[in-house]
Amino acid sequence: MTWTLSTSLDDFRVVAGDFLAAQPALNTVPLTIVDRLAKDGPHAFGEGQPRFGWWQEEPQRPVSGVFVQTPPFGVVLGAMSGEAPSRLAEVLATAAAVAVPSVQGNKQLAAVFARAWERTTGRRAEVQVHERLYHLWALAQPDPAPSGSARLAVKADHALLVAWHEAFSAESAAARPGVDHNALVGRRIAEGLLHVWEDDGRPVSFAGVSPVIAGMSRIGPVYTPPELRRRGYASGIVAAGSEHALAQGATEVLLYTDLANRTSNSIYQQLGYVMVHDALVLDLELATG
Repeated sequence: MTWTLSTSLDDFRVVAGDFLAAQPALNTVPLTIVDRLAKDGPHAFGEGQPRFGWWQEEPQRPVSGVFVQTPPFGVVLGAMSGEAPSRLAEVLATAAAVAVPSVQGNKQLAAVFARAWERTTGRRAEVQVHERLYHLWALAQPDPAPSGSARLAVKADHALLVAWHEAFSAESAAARPGVDHNALVGRRIAEGLLHVWEDDGRPVSFAGVSPVIAGMSRIGPVYTPPELRRRGYASGIVAAGSEHALAQGATEVLLYTDLANRTSNSIYQQLGYVMVHDALVLDLELATG
């Protein structure tokens, strides 16, 4: 039983690509990271060298676990089972030259990783965010329907959507510091990945919709300014984004919610989303004591 580590995106896609695609819900974040790196190159998320890993129960056996990391950000766990998460923590704790500031993924897997990390390094883990991953079972339209309609974002929306991305990031416990929101919004508008809800000619909410990868598309971020909330706009834009993903060929439409936000968890369930699993983002850089 062993983890193989690599800095080669091509090798990772060749060896682990079938495993990633076979479980698109459980591998949703690694899939979107790999897709972005393939499109934009190794520095799509920062200056650090991305690294990848795959787990095999025995040499020459099929891959049965994956992770990705794009420094300076932490480790993202894909699907895996058995000893894989604890063994990964031990391997990464002794690997040279790359910090592991955090780990995120399925709640049980992340917790097993964190316990092994603490045993190996003497540094404890602390929960930053407790999330829930949902997938769309059968789309229901908001009831009552909010005023307005959805459209794709255009260049004229750029400045507003940069401000809204920054506001979303400021509110989100899972936000990554140092993100270039100006470049991010520009790329997402150009690729048709941002949707705006407009009421009486005024943008009032937005949602991102990821490209379809292995039949999977993920909704997010979703943001409505505080003064415009409780009017159904978020429900409207998520429903519209979900319809768009389905029209683009997605067979698995996903979204994450912060479990601390009862409103978002409620409205997405009303739209037909059901739980896949709980997930954690854990800070790994705290000393024990």
